[in-house]
Amino acid sequence: MDQDRFRENATGNIVRTTTLLGEDWAFVPNFLPPTWEFKTDLWPLLHNAGNRLSTLNGIGQTLPEPELLLRPLQSREAITSSNMEGTYVTPEQLLIFEMDPREPKSADDKKSDWLEVFNYSRALASGFEAINSGMPIGGPMIRQIHSVLMRGVRGSGKSPGQFRQKQVQIGSNARFVPPPPSEVPHLMDNLTNYIETDDNAPDPLIKAFIAHYQFEAIHPFEDGNGRVGRVLLSLMIYKWSGHAKPWLYLSPYFELFKDEYTGYLFQVSTDGRWDQWIKLCLTGVAVQSDDSIRRCHMFNECRDKYHKKVGSPTARTHSIIEGLFCEPVVSITSIQRKYGVTYHTAKADLERIQEAGIITELANIRPRAFFARDLMAIAYTSDVNQIVLEG
Repeated sequence: MDQDRFRENATGNIVRTTTLLGEDWAFVPNFLPPTWEFKTDLWPLLHNAGNRLSTLNGIGQTLPEPELLLRPLQSREAITSSNMEGTYVTPEQLLIFEMDPREPKSADDKKSDWLEVFNYSRALASGFEAINSGMPIGGPMIRQIHSVLMRGVRGSGKSPGQFRQKQVQIGSNARFVPPPPSEVPHLMDNLTNYIETDDNAPDPLIKAFIAHYQFEAIHPFEDGNGRVGRVLLSLMIYKWSGHAKPWLYLSPYFELFKDEYTGYLFQVSTDGRWDQWIKLCLTGVAVQSDDSIRRCHMFNECRDKYHKKVGSPTARTHSIIEGLFCEPVVSITSIQRKYGVTYHTAKADLERIQEAGIITELANIRPRAFFARDLMAIAYTSDVNQIVLEG
């Protein structure tokens, strides 16, 4: 690591360490809270972000079933956060895998990628359940999230749920070298203390972004740090904003501005440039809140349209259509199991919904599977403003 990049305003110290490349320098971040002062020109961005986030929370609560919005948002978060780490899965692949998740047979099995993304959704869910059960956000929860994330996937041999005992580096050329493993326990203790106690941060959002930077700078695990850090960010915003449900996910925005995301994190370490990092995050909150608000409106419109398309619906076809908003990919066997009906009855129900133009059969998939094209577009199209729903 180039020690000359770390200047007078660096937010930590450079120490000697040993990496895979030999003797090197490592960065040890200062304890939190930072000495940085919140600048007045950030207030408009903070005010706008807070307003948009509050609007999202209000609109989300108008949904008859919050899962109609939450499940697609969480799946998109899992896909985009994993994309940032080089794991690429399509929404259809993830949703088909979720119907019947199985352990991959080898590291080369394509299901390994699917399981990695599926585990991200599991890790999110485990964090939200822990918060709702009263568990504080801190070391034990962070280790639990990491354990769930790494279950059965590549890297699962790298001490899931345990802080690293080895030196790691970021980039093949060691562009950034996190602190030596001996420094990790007390740095994580300080981070936990910062998370769990009140401080002078001007707003919970600012505190969450500071904590996210610190986690990434510490890099406490051998693998999975980026994904755990983004799960942790969603959890902090959810809890500290006092929301009814965890509506906000920033990975789609961070993926779109990946160079800025990684670059600004690095520049906080090297130059203490907190302002540009905080601006990026506050802008992301406003953008993703507006994006989710738009998707929420479209889900409601689509729900009304779907129910009108099926003439003389039965209680079961009504329920199947409702279920599409949480699981937009279904199979005959999944409907058979869910409703305890015969294969013939499940097949007839789905064909009726298909004839109404609500679902389309996926090509080259066995057993047969169907997907709701409009719902997939609303949930996963990158630019929500480009979505044109079918009539």
